[in-house]
Parts: sequence; C-alpha cells; structure tokens
Amino acid sequence: MSNSASVPTLLSRIAGPADVKALAPEQLPQLAQEIRDELIEVTSRNGGHVGPNLGVVELTIALHRVFNTPDDQFVFDVAHQGYVHKLLTGRGGDFFAKLRKTGGASGFLYRSESPHDAFGAGHAGTALSAALGMATARDLRNSPEHVIAVCGDAAFTCGVTLEALNNVVASTKRLIVILNDNEWSIAKNVGAIASYLNKLSTNPTYNKMHHDVESFFKSFPAGVEMNRVYNKWKRETKDFFVESSLFEKFGLRYLGPVDGHNLDALVKNLEFAKHCDVPVLIHVQTKKGKGLDAALAHPEKFHGASPFDPETGESVKAIPGTPPNYQDVFGSALSRFARANPKVLGITGAMPSGTGLSQLAREVPAQFFDVGIAEEHAVLFAAGLATKGFRPVCAIYSTFLQRAYDMVIHDVALQNLPVTFCMDRAGLSPNDGPTHHGLFDVSYLRCVPNATVMQPKDEDELVDMLHTSLHLPGPGFIRYPRGAGTGAPVKHEPALIPVGHAETLKVGTNIIIWALGSMVPDALKLAQRLEREEHISVGVVNARFVKPLDRTLLLSQAAVVPLIVTMEDNVLAGGFGSAVLEALQEAHCPTPVERIGWPDKFVEHGSSVEILRANYGLAPDDIFARVSARWRSLQSDHQPTADVR
Repeated sequence: MSNSASVPTLLSRIAGPADVKALAPEQLPQLAQEIRDELIEVTSRNGGHVGPNLGVVELTIALHRVFNTPDDQFVFDVAHQGYVHKLLTGRGGDFFAKLRKTGGASGFLYRSESPHDAFGAGHAGTALSAALGMATARDLRNSPEHVIAVCGDAAFTCGVTLEALNNVVASTKRLIVILNDNEWSIAKNVGAIASYLNKLSTNPTYNKMHHDVESFFKSFPAGVEMNRVYNKWKRETKDFFVESSLFEKFGLRYLGPVDGHNLDALVKNLEFAKHCDVPVLIHVQTKKGKGLDAALAHPEKFHGASPFDPETGESVKAIPGTPPNYQDVFGSALSRFARANPKVLGITGAMPSGTGLSQLAREVPAQFFDVGIAEEHAVLFAAGLATKGFRPVCAIYSTFLQRAYDMVIHDVALQNLPVTFCMDRAGLSPNDGPTHHGLFDVSYLRCVPNATVMQPKDEDELVDMLHTSLHLPGPGFIRYPRGAGTGAPVKHEPALIPVGHAETLKVGTNIIIWALGSMVPDALKLAQRLEREEHISVGVVNARFVKPLDRTLLLSQAAVVPLIVTMEDNVLAGGFGSAVLEALQEAHCPTPVERIGWPDKFVEHGSSVEILRANYGLAPDDIFARVSARWRSLQSDHQPTADVR
C-alpha cells in the first residue's frame, strides 16, 4: 500500500464487510482515499480497469455499510468495477497486489474466488437478468436477503438488459438496481439511452425544483401523507420537465440523480431502497477515474490501462523496436481501404481504440459507426448494410462475438451476405482470464455454412486477408491475437490470397506441421529443433484458412509422410486439428495426427501467455517432447519383428 507500513491504515484493518460497518462516518473519506491510493498503485504496476474502479469507491463503501454480503448479494455488471469490492471483502494485501497476475486476484469477479462474489461476469449487460433470477429464486424460497444489481449506464445499451427490465415487475417486488452513470462505457456513451440519462441528470429546472421542494417538504413533521404527496409530486414534475421517466414506465421506482461521491446521500438512498416493497432504481452519478487526473482527462485510455506512471499517467514505454499491435495494423489498413472505397464501413461496439477503429473515426468519420455495447445489433446492422451493396467490417473481439452468434448464422451466413468480421484477441488475453480468452471461435465458426475463416501468420498477411475478405461474395472471418505483431513489413499494395490455399514455408519428408496464425513462428522453431536434436526432416505449412481447408495440399502430404502435427491457439474440441482429422478420415487416409491446442477447460488468468501455456503443457519444451515421443512411437511400431526360433 502507498501509506507507510509503520502507521496502520484503515484499509489494512479491513478484513471483511463487518470492519467497514465498524468505522465511524467521519473515517469513511479517509478509507476512500486509501482505497484510491491502493488502486492507483497496483494498477500502475499491473494494468487493469483503473477508471471504472476509481469511480465507484464511495458507492461500494456505501453498499457494504447498508447491506450484508455474502447473505445479501451484489451482482456487478461486467465486474470490472469490482476491485473496491475485493478490497472490502478480505482480498487486499499481497493477494490484491498481484491483481491480474498468476496467483493473485482476478480482474473480474468469480464465484470460485470468494463467497462475496454472487455472480461471475466479464461481459456487459448481464447483471440485471442475473440479479432478477436470483431475486425470483429468493422469493420462491421465501428467504430474506436483498439482491442488488450494480449496472454501468452502458449496460442499458445492451439488449439483454432491456429484456430484463421488461420482466422485472412481472418477476419480483423486491429488487434494487444501481445505475452507475459516468457517461462512459469504454468509449463515450452513444445512442438515445445516453442522451436520455443526460437530459434526466442535467435538466436545471427539474434539479433546482427537486432540491427546493425536497427541502420544503422536509421542514414539515414527518408523516405518511406528506411523504405520499411528495413522492407523487416528484413523479409528476419529473414527467413534466423530462418528458417521461423511462424506468418508472417499466414499473421501477426511480430515485435520483444521486451524487455518487457523497457517502451520506448514498447511504440514505440505499437505506430507503432497502425498505421499499417495489423494485427500485437508484440513478447514481459518478466520475470515472476520480482521484487520478490523467484518468479524468482520458477516460477511454484508463478504462482498461496497461501499466502507467502514477504521477504523470503516461503508459510504460514499449521496448524500442517493438512491432505495432495487430489492432493498429488492422485499423490503418481499414482506413486506407475506406478512403479508396466509400462502400467500406467500420463498425465497433464501444471499442474504437481497442479494435483500432479510432483511426477510421478520425480520418473517415462518415464511414465509422460505434453502436455501443450491443454486439447483436452490430452484426444485424452490418447485415442490413450489406444488403444494400456496402462492405461492412465488424471489429469485435473474439470473446464478444460469441454474443452475436445467432446473428452470425441466421442473418449473415444464411443469407450469404458479404460482412467481414475482424476478431481481435483471438487466443489468450492472459491478464483478463476466462471471460476474455478468445479460444473458441475456430470451433464455433467451422460449422457455419458460407463462412470463410482465416488467420494470418503476420501483419502483412493480415492486411492481405482483410483485402481478400472485402472481395468475398459472403461472410469472412479473420482472427488475430492481442498485442504486438511479428515485425513483418506491410506491402504498399495488398495481395488477394487464393481462398482455401495454404502456404508451404518449409519442406519436410518425415513430419509436416500445419500451424495456424500465431503458432506459425513456434512451428518453425519446433521444426528446426526436431531436425537438430532428433535428426528428422520436418516441413511447416502456414494453414491460413481454417475453412475452406486446403485439402489438396493436406492429402498430398499425408500420402507421403508418417505424421501430421497441427498447432492452434484454440480449444482442440472442434478446432483446426479436428478439421484436419475430419479431412483425412473422409479421404480414408490413415496418417496419424498429433494435435496441439488448448484442452476442454476454461483457462484462468495469468501473468503472461508463456506462464499459461506452461500450465497446460503447451510450452515449447512440452510440445517438443510430445511430438518427439509420438515420432518415436510410430517408428517403434514399424520396426521389424525379431525372428524368434
């Protein structure tokens, strides 16, 4: 912690929520400051969701002052705003100091990490539906606990949140919803909901009258009738000055706006909501990044930041010579293609910087669309554009495209529409963990008719694949990993890649390694080591296409080599190696295949890709040992039997 170890801090004495309740009200501002100091110190070293957590310090303290977890249950939307909750529920000290690192606290909430984490999440919009289910279960059991959904305002741009909102009053009479309104999701909020919340929060006439009349009514002796009149006045004047109260139309009682950094106001509103016999929504206004000037000035950058200087906010400089990130190579290429062709459009779900589309937004804004955290809508929106002759490009992380799977099949692929999907974070997102690893897309896309699925070995091939996809008659999917590329220079003019054609990088006669995308460099190193240490001839193929697979090349090689090895950064179940096995089986080819990929498990968070691969037997030494053992086994199987007389 940032405070001197010789002087015990309030935060160091917090072993659980009971310790938060034991503090005097006048001690709470000090606790809030110590929490902010700890958040800044740890995230500046480890990276993480800085701004969202700095903004909910007082809100989280107030929640733990009023409610009793784990009996009462908090459901945090996305859970990227759960760091403060971790610190107040016994997960501080060394465990929090290793946030997002191997053996430390995860960057999100998981039920397996603590009984205080009622529901795990890493994707937006899940809190209200989950909390509604938990509240309904409570009612069916007739148990007394409270259920509180803590939703970022951007959650209300997600279709699933609006679906849940439509069902609240039909399912329960006791639910508390916190709308944490900081005007940002990841990028600046967009759309009608954001505009509505801004109107509700900033209407000067309503806010002044709300304050003045509240003071007037409070000057009278408390009474049930006076409270009834006051609440009726609030509802009616709010509708008059702000058109309508959206949430009250859905049957929730609306409280707010409430200053999200005023502990006294927060506690009073939470206490009131705790005793309501109808579902309540508390509209809380917070400042994303409060306590760190750089985060306040650059909320998008500090939504999820890499390590930074806590004094200046400057990101830790990349090592000189580090290649550009794949997302930036993609963003630059798409901007170039969009300038040349007005039919090329870029679509993102609240992540212009994370996907690289911020360059397109700057340079060709008329061809850029941010639809908010609404992946299903993004894909359907793209499908509609494609029916009118446009070439939409949806830049959506691999893990987030899972949310729009029905639209991918039903609306894009079924109609064979020319939508390009660029899936960043394919493979591991090590610090973020299982909710963000992109380990399933090869498997969930292979079975979709009309889909062309590919992965580049380097930056230049990424640009060629984007160029190729923009010329496909149907949907194209390009997956690529998080982080820096290989350093390959990008040609001035991109090339069209023959669809379904792999690339032979190295010829071999004993083993052929078919590698996909980011595994190609590892495959080349493995081949060299096998030749050096095992004295066998090893070839390497850059597969390029998962679908359609280059069966002609595969079968011609399988006819003459004893062993095929596949390498992919995807789960083995239904993955690229499975595609190779299926192709060989359909051709009645008996050549054995050794598949290298991820097991049928959810992979935890860790400090690096290398550590996580080692944990699952996918480190270079492990792969070398597996392939060597398989080769020796095949050789022993073909040794002539001794003549025994």
